[in-house]
Amino acid sequence: MDFELSKEQEMTRRMVRAFAENKIKPRTLDIDKKAQFPKDLFDEMGALGLLGLPFPEKYGGSDGDTLTYAIAVEEIGRVCGSTGLSYAAAVSLGASPIYYFGTEEQKQQFLTPLAKGETLGAFGLTEPNAGSDAGGTQTTAKLEGNDYIINGEKCFITNANYASILTVTAVTGKDARGKNMISALLVPADTPGVTIRNAYDKMGVRGSDTGEIFLDNVRVPKENLLGDPEKGFKQFLYTLDGGRISIAALGLGIAQASLERALAYAKERKQFGHPLSTFQAIQFKLADMAMEIELARNMVYKAAWLKDQKKPFTKESAFAKLFATETAFRAANQAIQIHGGNGYMREYEVERYLRDAKLLEIGEGTSEVQRLVIARQLGC
Repeated sequence: MDFELSKEQEMTRRMVRAFAENKIKPRTLDIDKKAQFPKDLFDEMGALGLLGLPFPEKYGGSDGDTLTYAIAVEEIGRVCGSTGLSYAAAVSLGASPIYYFGTEEQKQQFLTPLAKGETLGAFGLTEPNAGSDAGGTQTTAKLEGNDYIINGEKCFITNANYASILTVTAVTGKDARGKNMISALLVPADTPGVTIRNAYDKMGVRGSDTGEIFLDNVRVPKENLLGDPEKGFKQFLYTLDGGRISIAALGLGIAQASLERALAYAKERKQFGHPLSTFQAIQFKLADMAMEIELARNMVYKAAWLKDQKKPFTKESAFAKLFATETAFRAANQAIQIHGGNGYMREYEVERYLRDAKLLEIGEGTSEVQRLVIARQLGC
């Protein structure tokens, strides 16, 4: 096995790290404190080709692969969890379903501006009564003539207030077994009947936009149906499998930042006349953090590689998402502990890592859901 990254992947890592360090990092504290979505940074990321990284050039993309994209998410997340989350959601959830399941006309109309970074997309799946139980979707889309009429409500939707196109899941009828048939539809955000609002004051990832979507007799042409109406549930499960790789990569970036901050502080801070890094108790914490981060990186990269090779990756993406996000939370928690009282202060940043990491154990399927996915893949 060759664990070496290609020249293109290394070049992307250097480019994204430079952008993150020079453009995002100086504003990270402000983004978190003011809970402001940095739209101008996303405009710059679009100009760099980052929003179209894993999509073909024919649709305005950069013709990269999943692994390269995961590396980009990791590098952005290393500096700012908020920006990393919105970036991951824009690509994995906002644009990817259209690339996976859209018609050529849908890709040209909706995917191309997303891949070019001209606008953002959002994925409307979660509802007040349908979170981990995505099959409990209550939003409906009824076909009347040549249009679908959509009614329902979505919550906790990343990038909703800045998206021009919404991919919305809805019950479109009954299948042959009499069960709800859940399909996905492409809904321009400016369609009459669509109301989007930001009603959340969040613990972490505060600079990532999160909104509620209300759909009141929203009319879209039947051509906006995404993919096979009878396979909508499987389609968004596949979308989530890919999204879990990006959330795992984001956790990896936060974990790496926690280690770097903790190690630097341990070398500088002295107690009892010696640097903290000379005490075995601190060394063990740092060693465990480094070990878990490297294991998480291997799993994230493997899941991305499997997807690129068009091999099954459902189990591996769940492995990656579960382990990398829980590693992120543990690493941030230990970084605070190593910092002592300073770790509790905003200016040292490690407290933000903990707040941001917690969301990753919830979004894109909770840690408990990941364990269920893994168990089912094992045949339980």
